[in-house]
Amino acid sequence: MSIVTVQLGQCGNQIGFEVFDALFIDSHCPQRLSSKRENEAYQASCKERFFSEEENGVPIARAVLVDMEPKVINQTLSKAAQSGRWKYGQHSSFCQKQGSGNNWAYGYSVHGPRHEESIRNLIQKEVEKCDSLSGFFIIMSMAGGTGSGLGAFVTQNLQDQYSNSLKMNQIIWPYGTGEVIVQNYNSVLTLSHLYRSSDALLVHENDAVHKICAKLMNIKQISFSDINQVLAHQLGSVFQPTYSAEGSFHYRRNPLGDLMENLVPHPEFKMLGVRNIPQMSENSLAYSTFTWAGLLKHLRQMLISNAKMEEGIDWQIRPPLPGLPNLSKMSLNKELHFNTSIANLLILRGKDVHSADLGKQKLRAYVHQYTKFGIEEEDFLDSFALLEQVVASYCTL
Repeated sequence: MSIVTVQLGQCGNQIGFEVFDALFIDSHCPQRLSSKRENEAYQASCKERFFSEEENGVPIARAVLVDMEPKVINQTLSKAAQSGRWKYGQHSSFCQKQGSGNNWAYGYSVHGPRHEESIRNLIQKEVEKCDSLSGFFIIMSMAGGTGSGLGAFVTQNLQDQYSNSLKMNQIIWPYGTGEVIVQNYNSVLTLSHLYRSSDALLVHENDAVHKICAKLMNIKQISFSDINQVLAHQLGSVFQPTYSAEGSFHYRRNPLGDLMENLVPHPEFKMLGVRNIPQMSENSLAYSTFTWAGLLKHLRQMLISNAKMEEGIDWQIRPPLPGLPNLSKMSLNKELHFNTSIANLLILRGKDVHSADLGKQKLRAYVHQYTKFGIEEEDFLDSFALLEQVVASYCTL
């Protein structure tokens, strides 16, 4: 089954290119530890998911590129074509001359309705090329205007038009000290709208990925390209084919369906995170030795202690033992270390989950930038209310 990727905004298009490049390189790596037959089965499964028929021997990515400015899309199309490995379709992109000015309301209320039909037609053409559709993978940021605002609008449209197909949004959580002064507003509006229309939200934090680049990859001058390559590596590990219960040469046919079945047990709990090991530079791999048991032990402790990377794992943290009182019944003053959810992303940094204040009293700052495009204070309050409910639900886990 195939996945149609929708790349939205500058962030979505730059990450999307790195993801497709990582997927292609991985599926065509030199034959070392597997037989020729195994390699061919792996390549065929990967191609079915992410690439359509070849044109002059070059696979074409199953993707739609959308941005309200042409610069990044032109660069992305050019980089893919120049790689010689794969490329985007000739008519798979949509762009305009005017951006969204980091305003969620402009992307959602102006660009969305204005270009709805054009974007819908592009996506439909890509869907028609699939023999069997697993669903949509939507890559977008939360801080800007096009990726967040238009991304929320497009996801909502996909839910209306393809209600039986799964939709996973990969969202980039902005830096805590970001340059966009209204990034918190954009993030709250994006998250609340996606919670209504998406089946799963795969969250990556810029701060966490930046730390991986600095501490594990030993990169001195970290660029967005470095960050995007780390993200692509993590996403490749999620989406590349895995064996089914039938054994060798039989890969799982429904990548999104398999993920949702195991990771989204209830529509209320749809925020997903990625923990990936080993995470290191290519040059360091030759000097490293791993065992499955060791990797799984580290990965399990990363999940328990809510560590974003394997360096600095707190080995003192242990899951609650049977018979102990539930976390919800423990004293609110007692510090809770055991990681039960991803809900800490939804609250203000530095706050405890039980005393989080979403800051509604400060709402009116810059709100006029949104009201002139049809987003009223009530929309903000509705978004806050929905996210407060999400936090409350995760806290009960």
